[in-house]
Amino acid sequence: MPQGDKSSYTDKQKRQAEHIEESYEKKGVKHDEAEKRAWATVNKQDGGGKKSGSGRGK
Repeated sequence: MPQGDKSSYTDKQKRQAEHIEESYEKKGVKHDEAEKRAWATVNKQDGGGKKSGSGRGK
C-alpha cells in the first residue's frame, strides 16, 4: 500500500480524521499540518487501519 493511502481505514475513522482536521484549522493550523495531525490522532487512538478477526486487542 503506498504511503498516504487511506483505503484501509473505516468510514468512522475517516469521519473522525475529518472532524479533527476541521478543529485544527479553526485554531489556525495550516491545512496540510492539520491533516497530518488528524491522521496521527486517529492512528494513536485506533492503532491504524481496519482490524479484522475475533479476539483483537486481547
